[in-house]
Amino acid sequence: MRLGVFVQTPGHHVAGWRHPDAVADGWPNLPLMKHIAATAERGKFDMFFLGDGFATGYGEHPSTIGKFEPLTLLSALAMTTNRLGLAATGSTTYAEPYHVARSFASLDHLSGGRAAWNVVTTAYSKSAAVFGRQHPPHVERYAMAEEFVEACRILWDSWADDAFVADKKAGLFVRPGSLHVPSFKGKYFAVEGGLNMPRSPQGHPVLIQAGSSGPGQALAARIADVVFTAQNDLDEALAFYRSVKAQVTGFGRAADSGLVMPGVFPVIGRTAGEAREIFAELNRNIDTAQAFTVLSERLGADMSIYPLDEPVPALPETEHLKSRAALLSAMARREKLTLRELYYRVAAARGHLLLIGSAVEIADVLERWFRAGAADGFNVMPPFFPGQFDAFVDQVVPLLQERGFFRADYAGTTLRDHLGLKRPARRP
Repeated sequence: MRLGVFVQTPGHHVAGWRHPDAVADGWPNLPLMKHIAATAERGKFDMFFLGDGFATGYGEHPSTIGKFEPLTLLSALAMTTNRLGLAATGSTTYAEPYHVARSFASLDHLSGGRAAWNVVTTAYSKSAAVFGRQHPPHVERYAMAEEFVEACRILWDSWADDAFVADKKAGLFVRPGSLHVPSFKGKYFAVEGGLNMPRSPQGHPVLIQAGSSGPGQALAARIADVVFTAQNDLDEALAFYRSVKAQVTGFGRAADSGLVMPGVFPVIGRTAGEAREIFAELNRNIDTAQAFTVLSERLGADMSIYPLDEPVPALPETEHLKSRAALLSAMARREKLTLRELYYRVAAARGHLLLIGSAVEIADVLERWFRAGAADGFNVMPPFFPGQFDAFVDQVVPLLQERGFFRADYAGTTLRDHLGLKRPARRP
C-alpha cells in the first residue's frame, strides 16, 4: 500500500482551523510544515503532497486563502527530510514548460531524487484574472497539458546521465556529444534549447495527475506515474481503477506503472463515538459563506440560491471540475442527500472518501479497498493538522504494518524506489 499526506493547512475541513488542537496561528507556518514532514517520514509515508491555486478572497477555504509557493516550501523541506517524497502541484495552463522543467529538476537534485510534479490544468476560471488571460475551455486545457508535459520530458533529457564528468586532468567539464538540444514545436508551446542542468537523479521527476474526467483519465493513462482521484463508493472506485489500468496498458505501459491513490479524509477517535463527536464539533464551527464557496466551486454553480433541506437539484455540466461535479451529484442521488447534507460532506472531504471511527475501523476500510483492488494506496487528508495526522501515523499506520499492508521501513532512497517505479531511460 502506498501512502501520501495531502497537506492543506490548517486542515482539509473548512472549519478545521477552529478545532482546539489545530495549529492555525503564525501563518504561513514553516514549523508546522516541518512537523508534518517529519511525522510523515517517521510513518514511512511515500510522499508529502501540496496542492496549489492562485485565487484568494474572504470566501475561500481557510487553507487556500494564504499559502506557501509549493516548490519554495518543498526545497526547504528537502533540507529537513531524507527519504520522504516531495510532491507539488504545477499548472500547465498558467506556466511555461522550461520554468516547470527546471524547477522540478532542481528539486529532484536538492532532495536526492524525491521530487514529484502534480500536473494540473487549473480548473477555476477565476485563476485567469491574476494572469490577465482568458481561461481556456476544458478540452483545450487537456490538449495544452499533453503538449506541456512532452516539452518538459524532452527538456529533462537534454543531457546524458554521464555528461558532467568534470575531468580536471583532461580539462573536460562535460563529455562531448552528451547534449541533445531539444527542438519542440506544438500548437501551444515551443522549446528550442536545452535545460541548463544535469539530468536529475530520478531521470524524470515522478508525474502525478488528478483528473478523473474522460480527458483527465486519458491524460493520466498516457503520462502519470500516480493517479490521484476522488472516490467515495467502493463499486465506483473499482470501476475507475479498472478503467484507468486498462487505459494505461492500452498505451503500452505496464499496469503497475500507473498507481491509483484515492483521497481519504479520516476523522480518528479513540472510539467511534469520540470520532463522531470530533466531526460534529467541526461541523458546528462551519462558516456558511466559506462552505458554500467550496460547494459552489465543486458543483460549478451558485448553490446558495437553493433550499438547504430539499434534494440536491439537477445541474448543467460545468466547464470547471467536471469529474468532481459529476461525482458529487451521483453521490447525492445514490444516498438521497439533501443540499444541507451534501454541504456538510463537501465542507469536510470535498467528495473524497470520508471515514469516521477508531483507528481499527479506519484501517479496516483501507484494507478492504486495497484487497478489493480499488486502490494501490491512499492520499490522506486530515481534517486538521497536526493532531489528526499525528493520530493517523501513531494509530493507523502501525495496524497496517502489523497486517502486512505497509512497509516497516524505506527500502530505497528515491521516490521512484518507494513507489516501485522504474527510472526512465533517456530518450534519443
